[in-house]
Amino acid sequence: MPRRTKRALLLVADGLMIPACLWLAVALKYDDLSGGPQRFIWFYAGATIISVLVFLKLGLYRSITRFIGFQILWAILGGGIASSLFVWLIGQALAPQLVSGSVAIIYGLNVLAWVLATRLVARWILSLHGPAQQPVVIYGAGEAGAQLAIALAAGSKMYPVAYVDEKTASHGATIGGVRIVSPSNLPAIIQEHAVANVLLAIPGASRRRRAEIIRQMVDFGVHVQTIPDLNDILSGRATLTDLRDISIEDLLGRDPVTPQSRLLGVSIRGKCVMVTGAGGSIGSELCRQIIQEEPNQLIMFELSEIALYDIERELHSAVVNKALKVKLVALLGNAQHRAHILEIMKIYGVQTVYHAAAYKHVPIVEQNFVEGINNNVLATWNTAEAAIEAGVETFVLVSTDKAVHPANIMGASKRFAEIVLQALQMRQQTTCMCMVRFGNVLGSSGSVVPLFSKQIRIGGPVTVTHPEVRRYFMTIPEAASLVLQAGSMAKGGEVFVLDMGQPVKIDDLARRMIALSGLTVRSEEFPDGDIAIEYTGLRPGEKLYEELLIGENVSGTEHPMIMRAFERAPSWLEVQQLLSEMRKALEQFDCDRIRDVLVSAVPEFHPADRMHDLMWSELHEKVTAPPMSGRRSAARTVVPLRTHPQSQS
Repeated sequence: MPRRTKRALLLVADGLMIPACLWLAVALKYDDLSGGPQRFIWFYAGATIISVLVFLKLGLYRSITRFIGFQILWAILGGGIASSLFVWLIGQALAPQLVSGSVAIIYGLNVLAWVLATRLVARWILSLHGPAQQPVVIYGAGEAGAQLAIALAAGSKMYPVAYVDEKTASHGATIGGVRIVSPSNLPAIIQEHAVANVLLAIPGASRRRRAEIIRQMVDFGVHVQTIPDLNDILSGRATLTDLRDISIEDLLGRDPVTPQSRLLGVSIRGKCVMVTGAGGSIGSELCRQIIQEEPNQLIMFELSEIALYDIERELHSAVVNKALKVKLVALLGNAQHRAHILEIMKIYGVQTVYHAAAYKHVPIVEQNFVEGINNNVLATWNTAEAAIEAGVETFVLVSTDKAVHPANIMGASKRFAEIVLQALQMRQQTTCMCMVRFGNVLGSSGSVVPLFSKQIRIGGPVTVTHPEVRRYFMTIPEAASLVLQAGSMAKGGEVFVLDMGQPVKIDDLARRMIALSGLTVRSEEFPDGDIAIEYTGLRPGEKLYEELLIGENVSGTEHPMIMRAFERAPSWLEVQQLLSEMRKALEQFDCDRIRDVLVSAVPEFHPADRMHDLMWSELHEKVTAPPMSGRRSAARTVVPLRTHPQSQS
């Protein structure tokens, strides 16, 4: 029905029953079913009009019956009290023989009972005719769990059949008619009610505790969802009913490392700060955290136009909304162009640089290692030299755990970049240079977790490179916070690493994500499972395990979870010679020589015998291809770029 029609029906129903409530009150008081003299009929009409007007004023008829809640009780109570008071006052003035105080009270109770009962019965009838609801279990019988149950009751998709709580004192009690049980009863509850979803309502629990609870759910075959984090709820970024699937942070169970606010702003507050690669996963988060420390200016330097546009627009909104006194400067450019970067640093008076510009996807860099080395090594060298010449105070390189004993071009190029900075630090004292290493970043481009989630949504298979591969993980905000704090603690030339706990077995991670989606793994033992796991083999340059440190020269810092390491580095003269040879080999597209120089610069690097660079492979195949019969093959006419003699074999 139209909303206006439904309101009219409720008004008519109340208009007919309110005088009946008054008649019943008089009849009960005087044991007279006639309900009083007929000359007082105007009195019944007045009580009805007053009650309806009060209900209208208090919004009773604006409420949608299907979603009526506790707050509407105040409107019903107010209308009943106001109507009772009117009946008593007018009755005392005009008909004291008919209306006593007890009549007014009985009448008020009758009105309250009628209005409340009709609304609740109507809501119950409407819920019976709604779509089928799913039984769920709410894990957590605190305030968040109770509020979640109220929110679910207002909807039509789920209804709680039990609360699970670890507090023994609450077991056996009920909330809104729903029983609270021990975690040990959970399997029986799931089986008894055919529960397919468990909702975690423990926003204040530590990540470690949440992980322990989630691991218990893996064997139950239920889809586990959670309410948002407490900080997101308090800040308004999310509401209690914004249920989401279990995140990788919940699965890992490592509580985030708390930043020290004093360290965050030392190299930022009141200064001109520059971030290269400002549109990337780490670079953009660096920018978000940097503006919170209120630098004088933030220079966002980025090669991608769309990435720069997105981060500039986001930060501009944040600056306006929070009334931050930060000047934002969005500049397009390539970090390989030293003259351009130098002019930027001089014009704006840059004091702190966070160098996040890099190519980081292992297989892509392996197949394009000329550009990978150009961007990861030469761009770092050019940016660092520009920083020294411009008098920059602090230069922080965003590095990776793949730089330790590298097995791929990406890791070796990042280690070479670290060596360049370490050698530059020994050459000069103008700019304090340091590096920050961390493991895989959750949610970054190329991260395995979004890939697994997508594969599970489409029905699989979930692809894992190797059953024994292990990786360290951390969140993007955590990584960016580490980078900012490291810049404040740097003395020059050191590497900072985070205590990241134990590495995670990727195969176990995939199996947990499948189980917590309410699905099962399909295998030879369980051919009727939902999702298959396929092992694709390690890709070129990938390792089974990653490390964070090269040597044993490690010491603590002002932050208990951040370590400082000083690692071997050749002199600047040696590094300069290597850079000169590398630049020449890159210009000539001499892939053999590039790899030789990289091995000389990074002795821990042991590349595969076969090169995977796509352009080099194509060129090599065309040069060595046999001539076609008939007329001369066009491939034989290709002249290779000035290659190293070894590449002619």
